[in-house]
This record gives sequence, structure tokens and C-alpha cells, in this order.
Amino acid sequence: MVSMNRLTREERARILHLCEGQSIRAVTRLTGASKNTVTKLVVDAGHACTAYQDRVLRNLTSKRVQVDEIWNFVYAKNDNVDEAKAAPEGAGDVWTWTAIDADTKLLVSWLVADRTSDSALMFMDDLKERLANRVQLTSDGHRAYLIAVDTVFGNEVDYAMLQKIYGADPQQEKRYSPAKCIGAERKPITGNPEEKHISTSFVERQNLTMRCTCAASRD
Repeated sequence: MVSMNRLTREERARILHLCEGQSIRAVTRLTGASKNTVTKLVVDAGHACTAYQDRVLRNLTSKRVQVDEIWNFVYAKNDNVDEAKAAPEGAGDVWTWTAIDADTKLLVSWLVADRTSDSALMFMDDLKERLANRVQLTSDGHRAYLIAVDTVFGNEVDYAMLQKIYGADPQQEKRYSPAKCIGAERKPITGNPEEKHISTSFVERQNLTMRCTCAASRD
């Protein structure tokens, strides 16, 4: 197995490229690098990307921003952490908060945390610091956004919620039918958001891509 210190710049780039859509174990077979080497390289690349984004994504002139959260877990799901062997600190459910520019599809801000009001405040605070002007902001119906947006932006935003309506699928037997989205209600909250732009479609599409990539990469 090839160690981290022996990798050339080209080999590191190849490993990172293969990590998009491949499990760590598959990457080790394709490159000859050890599992620890691949893992460390991915973590180091993540830190470098975070530092770059934090420095560069400032004074953005976005007009419309959509926000959403996506669930995942670290090491084990919350219900399984107590029974997991050697579960590290921070194991359990985790949420990735994302904000995307609806026009350019730029990921303006993100936060990995829980789904509480405190996390919503941190997320909104970071988002506001990156914007150079007033924007139209759309979120789902998660109540934590109401306090967070009001606290951070005040009246300096055109904010609306897209509240999805769920019901049983009439085409399936009732006891086996999961909740299904049967509609959505647009709710202006602050300012004057344009109704035609009250949407979370782009950020939800981005989060679906993230979910699929994480599932494919999970070892």
C-alpha cells in the first residue's frame, strides 16, 4: 500500500477524482493507496476547500437564495450509537444546512450541525456575512428559520417559506402508504418576495445529488 508521504501531486489528484462516486475501499483497489491514506487525503482536501470558500465567497451579489437541510449520520444513527462499538465523540445524526444561489447554482454557505434553532442562527449569520445586497430568501417550513432569519436579517430581506403539504397516497393500501407530498403553500414572511421565485427546487436538487454521492461513497 502507498503511504500519504509518497504520493505525487498527480496521484493525489487522481485519488480525489476517484472519490467522487466511489467508495474508499474501491479507491484503494484502483490506486494501491491504503484506506487511511485515502481518508486522510479526503479530510485534508476538505479543510483546504473550506478555507478557500471562507476566504473567497464574500460580497456576493446574489439575488435569490434557497436554503434547505439534509440528514445524514456520523458513524451510526442516533438510535444505534449506544450499542455501537467504539463510537467516537459526535457520532449520531447530523444535518448539513445548505444555501444555494438560484441563478448561478453557487453553494453560498453551508453548515454541518444539528437541526436546532442555534444551528439555524449560525447558518443564517454566515450566509448574511457573505452577501453584498438584499436578497429574496426561500426556506422550507422548518420553524427554526423563522427566528433565525428575523434575528439575523431583520427587515433587510425578502423572505418566504415553501410549506409542503403531505398526505397518504390513495393508490396504495392505507397501512402501507407513506406520507406523500400532495402540494405546497407559498407563505411570504418578510418584505416583498416575488411569488414566482418562492421555491426550494434548486437547493433540494443539490441536496439530492449530495445524498446520492454520499451513499455511493460510503464504505
